[in-house]
Amino acid sequence: VQLQASGGGLVQPGGSLRLSCAASGLNLDYYSIGWFRQSPGKERESVASRRWGGGSTYYSQSARGRFTISVDRAKNTVLLQMNNLKPEDTAVYYCAASSLRLPFGLMADRSRYDYWGQGTQVTVSS
Repeated sequence: VQLQASGGGLVQPGGSLRLSCAASGLNLDYYSIGWFRQSPGKERESVASRRWGGGSTYYSQSARGRFTISVDRAKNTVLLQMNNLKPEDTAVYYCAASSLRLPFGLMADRSRYDYWGQGTQVTVSS
């Protein structure tokens, strides 16, 4: 199983980025998926998650209204569209997959995820 994250970079405040996470060795239709981020000196935190089979999507308070998580089923790839980026969004972003059909209350719990990508750096700065 491999999750390959990409799409990070340097963007000005107010700009947009789309992160991708290509999955191999597993079918994302049957995995809950999530994006997490970690900045220096801070714990890894959940940004957005989507339960396999649809029906429930979680966004952190900071991401709600600006970020959108989705799945490109044809490419078996998880996407995170990030709009109106702010300097506080600067972090390494990680994608993750869980074999569990996570209930809403556990979708942000990183301990529930089995597989992790290597991370992609997002820097928001003028």
